[in-house]
Amino acid sequence: MFDQGFITNAINRSAENSSDRRNFLRAAGVAGFGVGAAVLATGGPALAAESTGPAEAPSDAAILNFALNLEYLEAEFYLRATTGRGLPESLTTGTGTRGGVTGGRMVHFKTAIIKKYADEIAADEKAHVAFLRSALGSVAVSRPKINLDASFTAAALAAGLVKPGQKFDVYANEANFLFGAFIFEDVGVTAYKGAAPLITNKTFLEAAAGILAVEAYHAGVIRSTLYALGIALPSVYTTAQAISDLRDAVDGPTDLDQGIGNASKANLVPTDANGLVYSRSAAQVLNIAYLNAAPVKSGGFFPAGVNGVINTSGANG
Repeated sequence: MFDQGFITNAINRSAENSSDRRNFLRAAGVAGFGVGAAVLATGGPALAAESTGPAEAPSDAAILNFALNLEYLEAEFYLRATTGRGLPESLTTGTGTRGGVTGGRMVHFKTAIIKKYADEIAADEKAHVAFLRSALGSVAVSRPKINLDASFTAAALAAGLVKPGQKFDVYANEANFLFGAFIFEDVGVTAYKGAAPLITNKTFLEAAAGILAVEAYHAGVIRSTLYALGIALPSVYTTAQAISDLRDAVDGPTDLDQGIGNASKANLVPTDANGLVYSRSAAQVLNIAYLNAAPVKSGGFFPAGVNGVINTSGANG
C-alpha cells in the first residue's frame, strides 16, 4: 500500500482545481486507495495548493489532460485509417465540450508491412487514450472537436505541397498516410519530452516516460519507412523536409525540427549535437496543432480548441 505522503502528494497534483480534487478524493475512497478518513474529511494539504495564477506551474492532471487531447487526435487518425472507425463512444466522454470528428476513412494499403505498422500504432494510440483516461479518472477531459480533412489540406498548402484550390487527401494512399503520421509522431515525442520536467509525481512521470518511448518507436518506424520509400521516389525526402519546415515555421524562431535526410544521408533520429531529442513546450505543440504561429486557442486539427486549462498556442518570435 502507498504511504500517506505519497497519496497526499499524488492527489494534490492530480486535479486541475479544488472541485476536481474533491472528486478525486471521493473516487479514491470508494476505490479503496488507502486514503485516510481524516484526509477525506478535512481535505488536509491535498486541497491547499490549487494552481490559479499564470505564473504557477500546471498541475500534473493539467499536463496529462493536455497529452490526452493529443492522444485523441492520434488515435482517431490511425483508427480511421486502419479500421474505418474511430474511438468507441465510451472512450470520448469527460469534462469539457465533447466534439465530433470530421474526415477519416480506411486507407487502401498496398504494402503489407506498412499496414501492419499502422495496425500496431493504432492499437497503441487507443491504449494510450484508455490509460490516460483511467489515470485521470473523473477529471479526464472529453475528446475535443477534431478535423482530419481540411486541416491536412491547410497543412499541405502551408508547406507548399499543394496549390490553392487543391486538396491533400491524407487517406488517399499509403504514402499520404505516412506523411500525415510524420506530422503527428515527431510532435508527440517532443511534446512528452518537454512536459517531463513539469511533472512532479514520479508515478505519473514514469507513465509519461513510457508513452514517450512508445511515441519515439512510432516516429522511428514512420521516419524509416518514409526514408525507404524515398530510395525509389526521391521526392519523398523533399516532401518530408517541407513538413519539417512547416513545423519550424509555426512553433517559434529556433530551427530545431529535422527532416528524414536525403538520398545520400539518412536522418532517421532527429537529435541535437549531444545526441538528445529536443523538446517543445505545450504552446509550441499547439502552434503546430492549430497550424498557427500566433497565440490562439483553436484552429487546424482542433477547430474548437482542446479541452483543459492548457489550451493556448505560443507567439512565434
